[in-house]
Amino acid sequence: MRRLILFRHAKSDWSLAATADHDRGLATRGRKAAGPMGAWLAGRGFRPELVLCSTAKRAKATWDIAKGAFTPAPETRVVREAYEASAEGLLELIRAAPSEAQTLMIVGHNPGLASLVDLLAGSGDPEARRLLSVKFPTAAIAVLDLPFDGWAQAAPRAGRLDRFVTPKSLGLDVA
Repeated sequence: MRRLILFRHAKSDWSLAATADHDRGLATRGRKAAGPMGAWLAGRGFRPELVLCSTAKRAKATWDIAKGAFTPAPETRVVREAYEASAEGLLELIRAAPSEAQTLMIVGHNPGLASLVDLLAGSGDPEARRLLSVKFPTAAIAVLDLPFDGWAQAAPRAGRLDRFVTPKSLGLDVA
């Protein structure tokens, strides 16, 4: 059994219109949400052994804040392929992950993350599936269980969506 955690970057800063998408940092709201979301993961025992993080500034900043909830911090690889990746592109990253990692996290972007859940989750918590079908907002986390011995075996519709949480569903006041 493998566990996949998908963590969408926190709210990005749009105040500088001329900033390239890849170079946008976090808004104040995003900085406020990232830490508690990391604490939620750690508090539930959702500790990734490997984190694949997008090269985008906002994704790296989200994980830099959230990983403070873990001691020691999980191994992190910053990968260009996670930026603007489709579900299929993210699935290829997953399949290439080392089999030693039982729990893998991707810190990335939409629409790729939401599409990846749609691709992988053949079943799961009905309320989590309903919420996810509406929106995968910034700083949200999806946790999937995959019945495979190794990441290379990851296949569509074989996973189970265990839970889906957002800053709002956790009652975080990050406005």
